[in-house]
Amino acid sequence: MPNWREVLEEISNVSRQGSPLDIVRRKYLKAINRHTGRNVIAYYSGFLQRPNSYDSTVNDKDISGFMLNINKLNRKKGLDLILHTPGGDLTATESLVDYLKSMFGKDIRAIVPQISMSAGTIIALSCKELVMGKHSNLGPIDPQMGNMPCQAILSEFERARKEIHSDPKNAALWQFILSKYHPTLLSSCKHAVDMSEQLVYQWLLDNMCAGDKIKTKKIVDYFSKHDDQKTHARHISAKQCMDIGVKVTELEDDDKLQDLVLTTHHAFMHSFANSTALKIIENHNGLSFIEQLPIPLSVK
Repeated sequence: MPNWREVLEEISNVSRQGSPLDIVRRKYLKAINRHTGRNVIAYYSGFLQRPNSYDSTVNDKDISGFMLNINKLNRKKGLDLILHTPGGDLTATESLVDYLKSMFGKDIRAIVPQISMSAGTIIALSCKELVMGKHSNLGPIDPQMGNMPCQAILSEFERARKEIHSDPKNAALWQFILSKYHPTLLSSCKHAVDMSEQLVYQWLLDNMCAGDKIKTKKIVDYFSKHDDQKTHARHISAKQCMDIGVKVTELEDDDKLQDLVLTTHHAFMHSFANSTALKIIENHNGLSFIEQLPIPLSVK
């Protein structure tokens, strides 16, 4: 398997044939397709290189990228969806998963070379199975509101209720603490938590868990409970996923696929490090949808 440095050298060597970053990425995506015989779409975010950018997260613009990539594919061959994302908007995630299911049915496999967090985990759990390496991670699915965990906000209000009920003198302190929250925040948080858990429960039940309600609930509870995971940034390994019943094929079981997936991952990381790309949605036929950093307008 070419390592990080060797992939960079290959990019340098093909610079005369066109965009070297594009050529090398597409070469390895095509190689994965030839190895598996399945359609391949990479959904890659440059969030590690450019954190806090909205366009690097899951959002409603992504559906256009997937429509472009899926057009003219032989959908009978299923889909291997390579995920590298910090997550993003829950409603955009619902729309995206619904669209992918309408195109490929249940025959979607998620491949996670490194990280697929939050809404990215939701997308992964909607698939029939995951392919993860020892270095791969998913994350909790508890929704956030203003970068604050919804479940933590609900817990804080519940704690306030109990402490005021036990001793009314606590009301003054809690009034100061809770005054930072908007009056509608509680219901918004409750709706977001319910929506997240309901979507994942139904998608798991219909596909990966094949109607097993006990296994489905165990997986949803594990990924959704903020009090257990402690932080939304928690990294959940392939072994932890397998221990709770997530259907995971270990990337190391297929040496050839492991080499191809990790080399592809290196190629995407070099693309973000050496371009203005924020997100790349790309298939094995070389079709790409690329979100770029906005170019500031000059004022003269």
